[in-house]
Amino acid sequence: MTAVKREQSPKLKATSRRSQRSGAKWGFLVIWQFQVREGMEKRFEKVYGAQGDWRQLFTQHDAYITTELVRQSNTACYLTLDFWTSQAAYDAFRKQHRAEYKAIDLRCEGITEDEREIGKFVRV
Repeated sequence: MTAVKREQSPKLKATSRRSQRSGAKWGFLVIWQFQVREGMEKRFEKVYGAQGDWRQLFTQHDAYITTELVRQSNTACYLTLDFWTSQAAYDAFRKQHRAEYKAIDLRCEGITEDEREIGKFVRV
């Protein structure tokens, strides 16, 4: 897989610095796989990348650490890796922001051919 590099906005840099300063270690990871429609790769990367809609939503919670967006070389297959401090914090955030999740999902419907949750993982 090849990492997709993105410049972070000042707000996101501050959030990342806050997590790093506090010594936040991830305890929970959610991985999603996306098959992006041909010609929609740039749009997908914009929405799911470091300055994208999902990251903007997640940064509203202190338990969110970061998201990594990676692409399989020479394909339109991507993974998002969302790092959180705990599953309880992630679950609470999802419940609290259910409407925002739905709204972003609706805006992104035509970008992908397929998406699936690979899994939820806890640090051991």
